[in-house]
Amino acid sequence: MNLPKSTKNLITIAGVIIALSSLALILLLFIVSNFIFTENNFLGIFIYMVLPALLMFGLFLIPIGMARAKKQERESGTTDNQYPSWDFNKPSTRNAAAIFLVGTILLAILSSIGSFQAFHITESNEFCGKLCHVVMKPEYTAYQNSPHSRVSCVECHVGSGAGWYVRSKMTGLYQVYAVIMNKIPHPITTPISNLRPAMETCENCHWPQKFYDRKQKNKISYLADETTSAWNLHLQMKTSASNSAQGIAQGIHWHINPDVKIEYKTIAANREKIPWVRYTNLKSGEVTIFEDTKEKTTPSQLDSMEMRKMDCIDCHNRPSHNYKNPQDFIDELITEGKIPRSLPDVKIVAMNILNQDYATTDSAMIEIDKQVKEYYTTMYPKLVEVNKKEIDQIIAGIKEGYSQNIFPEMGVKWSAHPNHLGHLESVGCDRCHNDLHISTGGKKISRDCNLCHNIVAQGADSTMEIASSFKPLEFKHPVDIGDKWKTKLCSECHSKLY
Repeated sequence: MNLPKSTKNLITIAGVIIALSSLALILLLFIVSNFIFTENNFLGIFIYMVLPALLMFGLFLIPIGMARAKKQERESGTTDNQYPSWDFNKPSTRNAAAIFLVGTILLAILSSIGSFQAFHITESNEFCGKLCHVVMKPEYTAYQNSPHSRVSCVECHVGSGAGWYVRSKMTGLYQVYAVIMNKIPHPITTPISNLRPAMETCENCHWPQKFYDRKQKNKISYLADETTSAWNLHLQMKTSASNSAQGIAQGIHWHINPDVKIEYKTIAANREKIPWVRYTNLKSGEVTIFEDTKEKTTPSQLDSMEMRKMDCIDCHNRPSHNYKNPQDFIDELITEGKIPRSLPDVKIVAMNILNQDYATTDSAMIEIDKQVKEYYTTMYPKLVEVNKKEIDQIIAGIKEGYSQNIFPEMGVKWSAHPNHLGHLESVGCDRCHNDLHISTGGKKISRDCNLCHNIVAQGADSTMEIASSFKPLEFKHPVDIGDKWKTKLCSECHSKLY
């Protein structure tokens, strides 16, 4: 084929080789990904992102080489043309034009397909969770075991609209840099400062005005005694008013009532210390300010703090990435039957092991196996051979709970990312509902337990107390601690138990 002389230089030839090689690899990997490894997103990254970039680099080299060759011709005096001569009577010009036209059309088609596929891949859960495997392993593992496991990551972290899509990709560029340069904090800092407001994401599915029914939550806890005794607690959660027609005029979800605005200022970046709260009734215009009377802040300090409007995430701060504390996940595994209660001291063994820190997940797995066997060999040697199957089940159950909730490589566990939905292992509700936030008029944000839930049943299996229809039970602590639970925050003790 007769081509212009300017194409016959090393830079242009190198560009052609790179472009053609990249195109061949794209076609080959496309066939492989569609007929062999049909669900491999890593192949997709190469097909639709890495190799197209290499292809574009090769195509960019072609005109660069041609322009450089033309410049050298002019400097050597072998041509008088200052600009390319397009004489279609020449076969070389017609060939070059045909190659350019066909190549442009082909590139446009492939670019359209590639751009769509690249968009699809970057929006996938696997891209979010697996591309940076070690960094995102805690979040991806917790997400897969969460109630939102069928909701795409981008539905919450990006949402709809081009503006937030572009913003998320720009943020992602820094995240890629941070991973490559090992600048990712261990653990990743939360709460995320640039998270899209919940009303633009969460409320697309969870319509506030339709939180009408109260819920009953039945929790079984197991005591750290020889028989791993069960303790039952049945709570009626007041997610809304007692009469469904009243909607969220009362109850827990009153905080996000469209007729009410709750704003607060916080001392700590993790939002666990809230010295100032402002309530505004949008219908009546009533405004009430509550200030912490124990940990007082000066007007200048308050002025320096950022104001935040309360939304879903202030309580439901771990809707998809909840790292459960050992007490809870061991209780759940026992209830599921994955950890048998037939052997003595099951809860004691599990908690002793999980109260320790391990450098890596692998070392934790080794220690779990070792310590469970050592405990029963030392304390109950006669049971070891007879109950080998049960001991193996205990080991497997503890390992499962650990691997789903604790990630030492990233410094992630329940205490690193406290769950504010409650008030046991973290301050949670008690950040405001602690009887210490009082207005100038004497109103206070009450710590009354029955504001949020009623205890309808509690106790051991054989001694369950049942409430009457209209009168809830007073809380009874599974272990006798007197009236301390009335005067101290739950988290003051429970945060030190794990």
